[in-house]
Amino acid sequence: MGGAVARGLACGSTVSTSDIFVSNPSTAKLEALKNEFPEINVTTDNCKAATSADLIVLAVKPWKVEEVIEEIKPHVDYTHQAIASMVGGLGTEQLSKWLDKDCGILPATYLIIPNTAIATMSSMTFISSVRSTAAKDNEVLNIFNELGEAMLVDEKLIPAGTSLASCGIAYALRYIRAAMEGGVELGFRADDAKRIVMQTLRGAVDILDAGGQHPEVEIDRVTTPGGLTIKGLNAMEAAGFTNSVIEGLRASTKR
Repeated sequence: MGGAVARGLACGSTVSTSDIFVSNPSTAKLEALKNEFPEINVTTDNCKAATSADLIVLAVKPWKVEEVIEEIKPHVDYTHQAIASMVGGLGTEQLSKWLDKDCGILPATYLIIPNTAIATMSSMTFISSVRSTAAKDNEVLNIFNELGEAMLVDEKLIPAGTSLASCGIAYALRYIRAAMEGGVELGFRADDAKRIVMQTLRGAVDILDAGGQHPEVEIDRVTTPGGLTIKGLNAMEAAGFTNSVIEGLRASTKR
């Protein structure tokens, strides 16, 4: 996810590529990123990257977060540097305990949950903050709005947002795969079926964006009495379509 965010930021204009610092223990990954974006700054030294940043983004595995914080926090100035975590299931309360320097000062702290489409600047990103200001929140929101769409939410909604958008991109892709398989069974080649399903989804999103209607209103427009669409919808519902989606979302909010 860290690489995806770096690539998305480098493709945008809100943050200058020369102001992006990326730290990773893998020199191969850093070299690949540098080859794509020569102006980006890369290092294997977490402390060097942290001291250079206004916003420090932790995009590591959950079991590495405390270790990285302990490494960088002596080099971070909490009066003007903010810390953001992209680690699912980790709240600001735990982050604050790890960030505490026993000096009575803690940094502005963010939870930022994007999805992998951030690399192509089309993520749905959820942002929550503590000890921040409205101006700083808007600055962070603007950065991630350029990488798709971003939403400031209460921290209690972060798990639901993770399920809907971060896990949800996998669910959307699974629907595409299922529809492709159906298309192949109906006679299309797999690549053609993929192209058809992708364009159909783009059309569905565009209709909702343009009209602002509830999806069911648009469904009614193509569901004629006794027609093919209603037969297909009823067969999907009989197989548990809506319930399976809701149960999948519920399951992915559980820790």
